[in-house]
Amino acid sequence: MGRLDNKVAIVTGGAKGLGQAIAEMFASEGARVIAADMGELTYSAKNVFGYHLNVTDVKGVQAFYDDVVAKFGKVDILVNNAGITRDAMTRKMTDDQWNQVIDVNLKGVFNMTRLFGPLMETNGYGSIINISSVVGVYGNIGQANYAATKAGVLGLTMTWAKEFARKGANVRCNAIAPGYIMTDILKTIPQDLLDGFAKLTMLGRLGQPVEIANAALFLASEESSYITAQTINVNGGMRL
Repeated sequence: MGRLDNKVAIVTGGAKGLGQAIAEMFASEGARVIAADMGELTYSAKNVFGYHLNVTDVKGVQAFYDDVVAKFGKVDILVNNAGITRDAMTRKMTDDQWNQVIDVNLKGVFNMTRLFGPLMETNGYGSIINISSVVGVYGNIGQANYAATKAGVLGLTMTWAKEFARKGANVRCNAIAPGYIMTDILKTIPQDLLDGFAKLTMLGRLGQPVEIANAALFLASEESSYITAQTINVNGGMRL
């Protein structure tokens, strides 16, 4: 038996990268997974269903919610993973760079959870997992917009842990703050810079997507049944 048998999970940003690793991991443990993304799935996995979704589109998210409820009847797990970067030093950051990151990384998380969180509360069960970042914990030069959103996600996590469980529902909300993980984005960075990132960690290496997926699986499963309002830092012991 899988740890997520009979569960229905949503993973935003599920077409590739961390979202793909999480979606595939959940499906391998018995969940039916809706991988929602602006792009097409870059992989094929049993019980992973692609859905074109822009998390910043309020009407689109509502239509997605209606479709999911009609087809699956419930949602047990929500992973808010969709995110973008538009890096620039603060003095050079444009309104568009600021607004785009805020819309996807923060407003998008809100758009999803304000619908699926109450559904979980009504059903009496659920696990919400917000993907933050080491940058949301420590900040980073040239990423004021990204840091603001990922720190904001941590505040939302603690708030939703209180809100959705306050009437006795078994709804948990936690966050994962990854460090530097070897996704496609990092593969475009020169090796000397990657080596520098690795030296910032106590383990002396960069992370792999499966290591974030393992943390998400733990938070989605009953193995973490008494854990809520927490942030798991999966960063190899990063020192910034």
